[in-house]
Amino acid sequence: MADMKLFNDSAFESVTFTDSIQDKDFQPSLLGDMGIFEVQPSRTTGIMLEQDAKTNSLIAVSLRGEPISEAEKRKRNIRTVEAHKIAQTSTVYSDEVLNVRAYGKTTELMQVKSLVADGIEIVDGNISLTEENMRLGAVQGIVVDADGVTVLNNWFTFWGITQSAEIAWNLAAATVPEVKSKIRAVHRTMEDEAKGLNITEVIALCGNNFFDALENHEVYTGNQQTSVEAQRLVDEYGRAYSKISLGNIVWINYRGSQSESAVAINTDEVKFFPKAKGLFKHGLACASSAKFIGRPGMRRYVFTSKDMVKEEWFKAEIETYPLFYCTKPQLLLRGKVGA
Repeated sequence: MADMKLFNDSAFESVTFTDSIQDKDFQPSLLGDMGIFEVQPSRTTGIMLEQDAKTNSLIAVSLRGEPISEAEKRKRNIRTVEAHKIAQTSTVYSDEVLNVRAYGKTTELMQVKSLVADGIEIVDGNISLTEENMRLGAVQGIVVDADGVTVLNNWFTFWGITQSAEIAWNLAAATVPEVKSKIRAVHRTMEDEAKGLNITEVIALCGNNFFDALENHEVYTGNQQTSVEAQRLVDEYGRAYSKISLGNIVWINYRGSQSESAVAINTDEVKFFPKAKGLFKHGLACASSAKFIGRPGMRRYVFTSKDMVKEEWFKAEIETYPLFYCTKPQLLLRGKVGA
């Protein structure tokens, strides 16, 4: 029969757990698997963001011998934003440990480690879902908390940009030329606002109603994608839910979570964003513990503690300090079904 003294083993130390969980795969998630968020580790509790107005202007001609105008220096704005703390605890109680009995070749230590690992896996899955929720917010320009209401970061406000109005896609009545015109408008807006960013692809995350209306519209049914393009979309974005290629945009019927506080796209809406290097970042601040302070931020931290008085419990707390953000939210567009 096992007892709580097993937790004195070095296998249950914070550093051991932190090192081991770094190799754990992310929970399956569309935006996480896309790889569009560049990881930016920080040695401090915040992430430094820089705004650099890289714009060119026309030069008026001048007569020979006249003074030459001097170019304006680029205006740089550097600010630090505190990363968010996402943390949850998994607790193993003494009665769970005392009921562990050794069998076969599996030692009691291995069984207790498995018991703790199960709890850590649940917490890690919850954190991964929370990160997906933050990514979904970042590709829309506004990151909200788990309640779906509290705004954590409004990147339009932060960068001093006015969010564009929703584009009305009246797919029930719109003609093929009208739909194509709206698609061209999306491309032109993004290209005009990119200012040096190399857009490689445009993504549209669609709610169920929007996606169904688009897929059933003549603009798509009259000119369906080739089998080669269809297979590319399956290879790159998986088989879950549908996705189509239309007008050089990949339209994805986003599959969110099934809970009440769903990580999802509203059924009548669509969210547009481009894939471009440097557009989306995943800042990782360091933990405040002396064991990790001053080191580059890591994807996960695990801290362990135990009841030193009664030996009734052992806790494993998983933490991460992310900041998901968009460097040019003016490229993020939105639309909805309806006139």
